[in-house]
Amino acid sequence: QVQLVESGGGLVQPGGSLRLSCAASGSSISTYAMGWYRQAPGKQRQLVAAMASDGSTSYVDSVKGRFTISRDNAKNMVYLQMNSLKAEDTAVYYCNGAGRWAMSSWGQGTQVTVSS
Repeated sequence: QVQLVESGGGLVQPGGSLRLSCAASGSSISTYAMGWYRQAPGKQRQLVAAMASDGSTSYVDSVKGRFTISRDNAKNMVYLQMNSLKAEDTAVYYCNGAGRWAMSSWGQGTQVTVSS
């Protein structure tokens, strides 16, 4: 079973940047489509970025042009570069499989707070 640990969140001012990391262990995720999800208070968890095993990517409209998902299969890692952050990006961010690769077990997530 794959275990996922997210890190890299924090408090940042509007317009700032953060890079989130997701470390996978227990099994290789190189053949998985992986995604970054976020859950804001009182809202459902939402998939915001995904990357297939072939490197193709997709983003929710609200983060297109600002967020970039990447992966390092040799390190079993997934990343989310977040630029031009807005207050509405405030949420707990999680990584997990995307689509049929979604896993039942979730990590603890990493809090991102965008505030002046």
